[in-house]
Formats: sequence, C-alpha cells, structure tokens
Amino acid sequence: MTDFQSVFGAAPDGVWAAPGRVNLIGEHTDYNDGFVLPLALPHTARATVRRRDDDLLRLYSEQGDGRITELGPDLDPGAVTGWAAYPAAVVWALRKDGRAVGGLDVHIDSDVPGGAGLSSSAALECAVAAACDGVFGLGLDPAGLALAAQRAENEFVGVPCGVMDQMASMCCAEGSALFLDTRDLSRRQVPLDLAARGLRLLVVDTRVKHDLGDGAYAGLRAGCERAAALLDLPALRDLPPVALDGALVQLPAELRPLVRHVVTENARVQECITLLDAGDLAALGPVLTAGHASLRDDFRVSCAETDLVVSAALAAGALGARMTGGGFGGSVLVLVAAEESEAVASAVRAAFAAAGYAEPRTFAAVPSAGARRVS
Repeated sequence: MTDFQSVFGAAPDGVWAAPGRVNLIGEHTDYNDGFVLPLALPHTARATVRRRDDDLLRLYSEQGDGRITELGPDLDPGAVTGWAAYPAAVVWALRKDGRAVGGLDVHIDSDVPGGAGLSSSAALECAVAAACDGVFGLGLDPAGLALAAQRAENEFVGVPCGVMDQMASMCCAEGSALFLDTRDLSRRQVPLDLAARGLRLLVVDTRVKHDLGDGAYAGLRAGCERAAALLDLPALRDLPPVALDGALVQLPAELRPLVRHVVTENARVQECITLLDAGDLAALGPVLTAGHASLRDDFRVSCAETDLVVSAALAAGALGARMTGGGFGGSVLVLVAAEESEAVASAVRAAFAAAGYAEPRTFAAVPSAGARRVS
C-alpha cells in the first residue's frame, strides 16, 4: 500500500471519506421522484488531496493499476474511462456549476466492494466532492454536493442514476436510516437500533458484478418516464396506489409491470417508516421480501444468485430478504434475529456451494455516518 506523499512527493492538505450504502427499501423509485430509505455502511472511499497551483488533475487509486492518471483543464464527458472517470466527473460538474475548482492531486483508497450494488461509485464521487468543497472553500451543503455528484455520474460518466446514492453517501447519520423524498430532497433521520431489538441486517454480496452503464438501467428509466407521460403525470410518484389498477389498463403491456413496481415500492417505503416509528423492526421482514418479489417479477432486475440468497435465507429462518441496489447482480439485504445470523449465513453459503457458485461475502450492515473530513 502506498501513501499520498510517496505517490505525489508532497504532504496532502487533508483526507475526506464518504461511505457506500445499502438501501433498506425503495428501489428504482428515486428517478421517479419517489421515496427511499437507505443507510450508510462503515465501508468508505477516502480521498486524500492536495491543491495545486495549476489546473492539472492528477489521480491515483490504491485499487488501480499503480499509475497516475494526469488530466488537463479541458475535461470532456467520454474522454476518461474506468475508475478515473468518477473523480474527474466531479471536478467537471463543479466547474460546470461555476465553482472555482482548480488543480488537484488526489489519492483514492476504498474498501466499498465494487459492482456489489453498494454504491462504490457514489462513495468515490462524494469523497472527492467533499474534498473539493473543503480544499477550495466552496461552501456547499451536503445536498448541494450530492446533486453535483449525481450530475457527474449522469452527464459525464453516462449512468442516468437518481439522486439516492449520492444523498445517502453525503447525508446519512450514524445509527439511522435516511428517509428521503427525492422530489424535494426533504429528509429525516429515522433511528434504526437493530441491536436493541435483537436483530441484525446482513449484506450478502453475491460477487456477481453488474454494469449499469450497459443500457439496461437506462432502459428501465426510459420506460418509467414513458409511462408517466402516457398517464399525464409529472412522475410515477404521483400515481396513488388506489388508482393503480385503473392506470394499468391504459398502458401498453410492457410498461405495466414497471409502473406496478414503482407505485407499490413507494407504498412499501412508507409502510417501513410506520413500522420504524412504532419500533416494530421485526415486522420489516415481510415488507422486504415483498419488495424482492416485485423487483424479481415486475422490474426483472434480479438474477439466479440473488434469488438463491433470498430463498435460502428465508428457508433458514430469516425474517425477510431482498436484493438491494440497481440489480443485475450485486447484494442482498437479509433481516435476521441476531442469534440466527450465522446459521442463516451458513445456509446461504451451502446453497451457493450446491449450485456451483463462488462463495458469497457476508457482513453486517451497521448504520454509519455520511461524508466527512477524517484528517
């Protein structure tokens, strides 16, 4: 492992960290102006930075190829690929917004699993955004930095994601889930004390990698936007559950499952908030499982491995389980009694071994803090 000074030959100005996230409930609702309920993980991307006197951007990643990527002041979407596109995109977005962001040396180190549906890209973007804010004195609030990071991923990297991942990475609080209305960005920290209820949230990383830039994610978003337009709605968030059946008959068959998922998923977020406010955390389990069925059957973003985690975990006594993240692989969130957590994890590993899959990675999801300066 290298440090900043050994790579760039000078001491840094500071270190900023931003976490990955898991989404308790509310999948594919954020780009439909809906509700989400993520929590930050203890896993973070860390950006160690030094302000330069010129406009050069020099990037180095501990998880990269061991070389510095050097970029001039004229950053253009599509001109940078791989991991370096994400920090470059943030600098580009801030400059596009008229922020005085000059040259930087940036050393990246991350322990957020990549391609696992845990927002490793948003963590990287938000760490760099927070570092730019700190080094250049931009004075942006966490929501403003999240919006800049989202714009970076949408317009520079080319992934039309909603704002949930970046808002979670910037704004989550330790010991809480973040109830976020993605239309107006109003938010509330909802206490999530699992240990007090004898519960644990397990993240099962299937190690099946996904690429949301391959067009599948964009196709889903386009389908949702088309359905909203056909229903003469600003967004699918504006369709109440009581009007769902009547709306579905007005739509082409291929759009109906997308609309059904978004409307019922928004209702599941609100149901989970009610349960959390009442302290009935165990009752979250069936809601999570229903969310997985909707993602599997209506949105069709699950896969054999994520489905196997859910079925094996439930058979072993888990209270609920669902895939988390954009889909096409990634991770599954499992709600389980704390004393049953190892038995459930073992059952999932055994099921994977029997199916001939690589052993999944399992760890506890502990609600953690959002982006911050660490040094």
